[in-house]
Amino acid sequence: MGLIDDSKRVNDFVEETAVLVGLITPQQNESKAKEYLDELEFLATTAGATTVKKFTQRCDSPNSTSFVGKGKLEEIANYVEENEIDLVVFDDDLTPKQTYNIEKVVKAKVLDRTTLILDIFAKRAQTANAKMQVELAQYQYLLPRLAGMWTHLERQRGGIGMRGPGEAQIETDRRIIKTKISLLKEKLVAWDKQKTIQRKNRGKLTRIALVGYTNVGKSTLMNVLSKSDVFAENKLFATLDTTCRKVVIENLPFLLTDTVGFIRKLPHHLVESFKTTLDEVRDSDILVHVVDISHPQFEEQVEVVNKTLQEVCDAGDKEMIMVFNKVDQFSYVPKDEDDLTPRLRENIPLDELKETWMARMAGNCVFISAKYNQNMEELKDLVYRKAKQVHAQRFPYNDFLYQTYEDLEG
Repeated sequence: MGLIDDSKRVNDFVEETAVLVGLITPQQNESKAKEYLDELEFLATTAGATTVKKFTQRCDSPNSTSFVGKGKLEEIANYVEENEIDLVVFDDDLTPKQTYNIEKVVKAKVLDRTTLILDIFAKRAQTANAKMQVELAQYQYLLPRLAGMWTHLERQRGGIGMRGPGEAQIETDRRIIKTKISLLKEKLVAWDKQKTIQRKNRGKLTRIALVGYTNVGKSTLMNVLSKSDVFAENKLFATLDTTCRKVVIENLPFLLTDTVGFIRKLPHHLVESFKTTLDEVRDSDILVHVVDISHPQFEEQVEVVNKTLQEVCDAGDKEMIMVFNKVDQFSYVPKDEDDLTPRLRENIPLDELKETWMARMAGNCVFISAKYNQNMEELKDLVYRKAKQVHAQRFPYNDFLYQTYEDLEG
């Protein structure tokens, strides 16, 4: 064996190489498949892998036994062998049968999108609560896949000793995992009761929660508004733990909470595991929806977050402020006069973009750069006015005195 290049070492581990696999279907065109694979590459980078190549295949639906067709699978296997690839990552969930069949052919570690996200969550979890939530999600994902993992012990053909051990081991593992799931749920229920008491002890202060797609700058905005040092990094799911800070703007105090980011194709059981974060959203008076306006598909990200909030958090009727972040990274490429193709987001200047559907938000949106502190005063003023409305409804007499005091000062 040769020497390992130090440049390929990350935290004393050799950086793994990966190829990504996605499908182009009637429900997912080529442009969408490419975008999903780009996001999958970002996930792989966050997990610590370097993407070497991306494979796509056109088909009506995933192959039930190998996800992709036989020819495409052989093409992937040949590339993996020739280039000594460590990981083959698929953009959709794989069944145990598909995983087993693919691994037999490609002779490399096979992951799907959910497994990759779970790995990132396990890596990012810092507190005991976050670790329990990730562990629960991992066991819930693993439980229905045990049969495929024990195929080598199940009966393939007749013969003595080929029947019982595999089935017995599967049942044993199922019981162990079900027991662990029950214990983790009990611990998380106890933790949730403790957090509920803490939320009640916060009194009746206005509560504001930062929500949004992952890596849109929520933690950076949290640091600017609360003058704190919440961990922020240009990677997906940089923070998993809910962080709450007391913020004061113009002598009006409120509680600001940073929550875990959402993502497309986020496993439902993973969302359910992070119930504490969702409870913070449910209990909030105002939601600040942070959007990365520099992202080419930011409007779809907005839809993903809104849909998740509606389905999982039942937060559709809450007051919401839209914060379009990263205006410093917004790119505008003027369209050639002779170009007759439809206008894309890249061909629309920011000032014109503001006059689209955003103009109908009745002053409930603001454009900022949290990183460079651009337009933060307008955001603070908007947050202050919304928080004051909640405060006035909760304490009408105190608000009257406060307004009278302001008038006298004026």
